[in-house]
Amino acid sequence: MTETQATWIKDPLGIFAEGAERGIVVRNGRIVELVPAGGQPATVDIATYDASTHVVLPGLINTHHHFYQTLTRALPAALDRELFPWLQALYPVWARLTPENLHLGVSVAMSELLLSGCTTSSHHLYIYPNGSRLDDSIAAARRIGMRFHASRGSMSVGQKDGGLPPDSVVEKEADILKDTQRLIETYHDEGRYSMLRVVVAPCSPFSVSRDLMRESAAMARHYGVSLHTHLAENVNDIAYSREKFGMTPAEYAEDLGWIGHDVWHAHCVQLDDAGIRLFARTGTGVAHCPCSNMRLASGIAPVKKMRLAGVPVGLGVDGSASNDGAQMVAEVRQALLLQQVGFGPDAMTAREALEIATLGGAKVLNRDDIGALAPGMAADFVSFDLRQPLFAGALHDPVAALVFCAPSQVSTSVIGGKVVVKDGVLNTVDLGPVIERHNRLAQTLYESAA
Repeated sequence: MTETQATWIKDPLGIFAEGAERGIVVRNGRIVELVPAGGQPATVDIATYDASTHVVLPGLINTHHHFYQTLTRALPAALDRELFPWLQALYPVWARLTPENLHLGVSVAMSELLLSGCTTSSHHLYIYPNGSRLDDSIAAARRIGMRFHASRGSMSVGQKDGGLPPDSVVEKEADILKDTQRLIETYHDEGRYSMLRVVVAPCSPFSVSRDLMRESAAMARHYGVSLHTHLAENVNDIAYSREKFGMTPAEYAEDLGWIGHDVWHAHCVQLDDAGIRLFARTGTGVAHCPCSNMRLASGIAPVKKMRLAGVPVGLGVDGSASNDGAQMVAEVRQALLLQQVGFGPDAMTAREALEIATLGGAKVLNRDDIGALAPGMAADFVSFDLRQPLFAGALHDPVAALVFCAPSQVSTSVIGGKVVVKDGVLNTVDLGPVIERHNRLAQTLYESAA
């Protein structure tokens, strides 16, 4: 696809867009036209891409992840544990991370996401040992070509002050705020079709102070950037909030100014009815992470109830140490199945699950330029070739098949009109050496913490 000539993504087997049965036309990184059933493009001087065996989707949007955790997947000490003991097993390992560890972790995580159909991702980095910086993640995103929301996380309340993390991995709050300001002023692009936005993201109510939460919110609103944190992830999270603050997590968020269309919270598995009403009334978003919630036995988030109330809900894979994968189609499938097993077979449809992973994610990230195949939107789209055994017998509804059948890797991924994945191969990274080096570093990290 060239920068000037239009390209018709022609006659898809299935497409997740109304009025685009014959495909979409893209030019200069934007979608310029939908081609309806029986129609022809109005655009002239047009190339074609045969999508007749493919399902075409808007690029999937990942609203919650911790990229560095690819280095600690399936770590023996962290298996079969709930959230708090899982964290306590991993903090000492993460304290040994280096800038090279983080760089390789980011590269692997982004590659895995891109190959599964994700074109935009948030990355919540809240631990900065041994000279690590968020800048390295930003550099990797630029090299790989992913649309990126870089979340400057933080932890400031260690165990000696009643927090959960070890004192060795927390930062001084003045340093956190100073570095957050630097990152916003250096990197944040608020423009339409932005490839990079910076997010203010203290880690959680059990690892930062009230003051840091309030000052972070004030800084974010001064600069017009979004806010993100973890909230109401499991029952122990609720108990901690009630004991420490005398409030539910939702009440605590409201007290600190952490509600509104510029805020999204990860998980909210245990968000109560009052919290759901508060989030709906204020436009506060939720990143739903079904695989992680199951892995840590946190429960089933009431996503159907949230959506019916009007809460913006996006999809997240969460960190690769609590999911052990970052396959976005697998996450879409799990979101569907988890709601059905929890709340009945009509709790969520395949298309509703895809909507959470596309338009829902865009709304959670406070964007109106991605998440849909429509004129004027960024040309972020992916295609999946259904000429595979796992889709045999399912072609009567190709879009539903993509969700219900076993997860597939993407055939083509286009971000801002640029082809990042072609024929299932990532164009921007030579993955062989990256994975080899990543595995060596992961083993060394594990052995050094043993």
